[in-house]
Amino acid sequence: MINPNVGDRLVHGYADTESARSSDVVEVFLNPGEYFVGGPGFQVRTLLGSCVSIVLWHPIFRFGAMSHYLLSSRSGRVMTSGGFASGQKLDGKYADEVLALMAGGLRDANIPIAECQAKIFGGGNMFPTRMARDQLDIGLKNGETGKRLLAGYGIPVVSENLFGTGHREVIFKPRNGDVWVRQVKLDA
Repeated sequence: MINPNVGDRLVHGYADTESARSSDVVEVFLNPGEYFVGGPGFQVRTLLGSCVSIVLWHPIFRFGAMSHYLLSSRSGRVMTSGGFASGQKLDGKYADEVLALMAGGLRDANIPIAECQAKIFGGGNMFPTRMARDQLDIGLKNGETGKRLLAGYGIPVVSENLFGTGHREVIFKPRNGDVWVRQVKLDA
C-alpha cells in the first residue's frame, strides 16, 4: 500500500547527486553525509567503511529512509529538552542529526515512525593493524551510537551487519524493505 498523501515521490534526500532511472525504479547513490526518504519507486545504494547506514522502513506504506553518516555526533551541538537548539542546521554527517532529519522526513510524509522497522549496517574497522578496537575506533563508536539512538526512538532493529573489517556495499529497496549487504574483507 502506498501512502496516498505521498505516492511514489522522493520526499527528502539528495537524489540529484548521483541517480539513474532503471525501468520503473530510480536508483539513488548516497554519498557520505547524505540521506534519503522516499517510496517504492526508488532503489538506494551506498558504500560504507567505518561509516554506518541506518535504514528505516514502514511495512504497510512501503516507504522508507536510509542514511550514510560519518560520525556519531558533532562536538559543540547544543541540545535542549525539545531536541536540538533552534537556529542550528542539522547535518547528515552525524548519527544523531541524520536520524532527526530522517524522522522529520517520514513525519512530513505522514509515516508513523514508531511503526517503522530499523536495519543498521557498517562500522567496519578499515585499519585493523593500526589500532585496537577501543574508544578510538570510529566504526565501533558509529555502530553503537546508531543502535542506542534507535532504541531511544523506540524503533526495533530487525537486522544488523556491523563491525568486522573491510567495507560494505548496501542496497535498499523501499518497495519491499529488502536490504542486500556485501561485505568485502580487507586483504591480510
